Amino acid sequence: MKYVFIINPIAGNDDKVRYLSRIKSAFRSCDDEMIIEETQESGDAKNIAARYAREYGKDCVIVACGGDGTVHEIAGGLAFTETPMMLLPFGTGNDFAKKVYDTKKADLETIISKFGLFCGTPEYEVKDIDLIDYNGEICINVMSFGLDSLVAALGKRMVDKAPFLGHQAYNLAVMPILMKSLHYDISFDINCVDKETGEEYKMQEINKDYALFAICNASYYGGGFCPAPDSKLDDGLLDFTLVDGMSLFKALPIIPKYSAGTANEETCGDVFHNGYIKSGRIWSEDGSPLPGNCDGEMFDYNEVNFEVKEKALKLCFLK
Repeated sequence: MKYVFIINPIAGNDDKVRYLSRIKSAFRSCDDEMIIEETQESGDAKNIAARYAREYGKDCVIVACGGDGTVHEIAGGLAFTETPMMLLPFGTGNDFAKKVYDTKKADLETIISKFGLFCGTPEYEVKDIDLIDYNGEICINVMSFGLDSLVAALGKRMVDKAPFLGHQAYNLAVMPILMKSLHYDISFDINCVDKETGEEYKMQEINKDYALFAICNASYYGGGFCPAPDSKLDDGLLDFTLVDGMSLFKALPIIPKYSAGTANEETCGDVFHNGYIKSGRIWSEDGSPLPGNCDGEMFDYNEVNFEVKEKALKLCFLK
């Protein structure tokens, strides 16, 4: 078996050289092969993953050594292939890893050890998970619009200028964005599902006044905010949170709940709307770019067509 470690050399964890050295030493005494591929620019992780998947198929594991951006790219390269991805959270936010390892503070050394990588005997369980297709691209974690996308954009700019801030940059970015208007316009036609009965229904709005709209395959984004605490990676459904436009005064008490994963229709009143989606269309009536992002990567579409792709990616889980 080939284990291809795709490394983002500027990812946030300072211990990556030490950890990878220990893993490399362990692989010298086993029959499996360790291959290290470093990314140089945007898109490299996706292309490297796709190349190995084409050549080796199920006889290869792609090990994502980076943050959410690296995971996003590798998922795009491995979607609908037989090659699984293993996730080592070397990044700063590591939001998707929080879901995979069921903790807000994933301990990297423990994860590597439990996968058997320090002793050269990899052990894991491969499961099929869902993905989101949006305009022909792949999302593995969360696609969102509005306030949270503006926070993500500002946080990313802050990290670029001051890398030492790490995921705290996104927390610092919240207040400057909140001081602006919390009213945006969005139009949508989405296909929803009542999870208890299985009944399908539509939600349609034109120029809906909203603050944020999160469509979630997993649970966490933006450095730890949690719009979908009960999401399932393999249920064929996407959890959604739609928040109406509101005043700053009304928004402030909601933010801690949104971070803790306790913000919902019961705790936040009629400004919150939760449910489950299979597919839909989202657009701006005037043709202007939507304030949106996927897995923390900003996009400037004025229309997004999306759908859940069931069991589209093979992912390694701890046994």
